[in-house]
Amino acid sequence: MAGLTAATALLVFGAAPVGAADVWQQVGADVRSGVSGIALEGRTADGTGVDVLAVHDNKRTGLKRLSRITHRDGSHDVSTLVWEGAEPVDLEAIEAIPGMPGEYLALAGSGIVYRLKVTGTTATVVYYAPLPAIGEGDDFESLALVSQNGRLAALWADRGAGTGRPATLYAAPLQFAPWGQPQFGSVTRRPYRALQPTADATRHISDLSVTGSGRIIASSASDAGDDGPFDSAVSDVGRVTVTSAGAVRVTLSPSPSVSATFSQHKIEAVECLPGSAEAILGTDDENLGGSVRTVAVCAS
Repeated sequence: MAGLTAATALLVFGAAPVGAADVWQQVGADVRSGVSGIALEGRTADGTGVDVLAVHDNKRTGLKRLSRITHRDGSHDVSTLVWEGAEPVDLEAIEAIPGMPGEYLALAGSGIVYRLKVTGTTATVVYYAPLPAIGEGDDFESLALVSQNGRLAALWADRGAGTGRPATLYAAPLQFAPWGQPQFGSVTRRPYRALQPTADATRHISDLSVTGSGRIIASSASDAGDDGPFDSAVSDVGRVTVTSAGAVRVTLSPSPSVSATFSQHKIEAVECLPGSAEAILGTDDENLGGSVRTVAVCAS
């Protein structure tokens, strides 16, 4: 990710002002190729584009779980990675592990987290285990990792469901055992209701990202069925800090700020680009496939 500037992001992803037409780039055309989560790998070897890892929420054995999307000046290539190890069901999020090049955490909707080592076209499972403190009925679509003051923390959320169930945002310190196991410290919880969309089918948190200054950026989405209609928003919902002692403090805003709204798309992936106001957004539009674009929603 080093050297990826706002200018580079604008070049390779074709970002445009919120509401501009024809900025979504389709990266899959069917229900098996929607983008459920995104992690930035970095620049391509020739420096002309960027590579992004995208997880897919496929459930049947043998279907693709992880792809690499390579963008160059508005174009894209998509290649499927080989998954080695325990096969997940319903992957919904992926995050690069700070300070560990080539290593990622991927999260399934049930709360199983997979530590991965990605080398070339292969992703190898190093370890997998459930998240701590899983609540009754929790359905997870989001994961963010934070590095501050030499410490790591994880944020994740039950997505919630319409007016009857707000999202629950979880946070905990994170470290890794020598044998590879993710180990979580004391867990805190915060309820959250999205301001938009307002439909009964709203998922209040469909993904999370954290800016360099600790701002929490969340997407929300409504899903009326495999053919839509869909509706989404990206909001600034609060702030997270990690102290030098490893304590994690999450403060949700009493008045979250809606940064951007998107009709006809179900956003399930948000990744703030380092050193940039831009976020990479990814959609899982079910039978309509998946798309990506960038929008400036991550300014400090």
